[in-house]
Amino acid sequence: MLPELAARIVADSRDRVAWVRARSRGITATDVASLTSENAIAKAADAKLVGSRFSGNAYTDHGRRREPEIAAWVAATHGILPSSALFHAVSEKRHLATPDGVATTPSGSITLAEIKTTNKAWRSIPRSYMRQVWWQQHVLGAERTLVAWEQHDGFVPIGDEPRCAWVDRDDREISRLIRLADALIDELHRRTTQPPTRPARTLEFVEERMPRAAREPFRALTLAD
Repeated sequence: MLPELAARIVADSRDRVAWVRARSRGITATDVASLTSENAIAKAADAKLVGSRFSGNAYTDHGRRREPEIAAWVAATHGILPSSALFHAVSEKRHLATPDGVATTPSGSITLAEIKTTNKAWRSIPRSYMRQVWWQQHVLGAERTLVAWEQHDGFVPIGDEPRCAWVDRDDREISRLIRLADALIDELHRRTTQPPTRPARTLEFVEERMPRAAREPFRALTLAD
């Protein structure tokens, strides 16, 4: 990995506690997946502050089991090595991403991989996943991403190998996502620096059910650039 890229590693998902804590301090590809427009910012801020009770199901468990196998296929066929690192962008350290694979060249070109499992036949890559891909390209400065997906039927993979498609960098879409992500940061700033308006009991309930690693206040998002 290029030294410049390695210097932007914030955490590693193999240390899940540190990784979750680091992700909570910025805007990730998962966050921007839901940013369809300005109207989605309030809901995204709710999700970022309150968290989710969702801890996984049979589909996510299947994805976790299959990801190393698909990653090995991507490495063997396209030379993009698996990655578990969380990176920050050059322009804004609160812009974060954890791509599934990273490849670099001595000249500085960066290529990414994103891995998905699905029980549906895709005619095209879902738009929410495209937003994740563009965000990762922004954070790492990548020119293109190989999206590899494996369809399954009842958690049994269909076909002899995954399907894949290249997604080129789209600076217009990336600029749009940056604007929405920064608006989300501003909304989180506003909510965490103004007096709370929710009843104390509600806030106590939220605090009790949130994972410890996600309880840290979002004032990290309000730090000066």
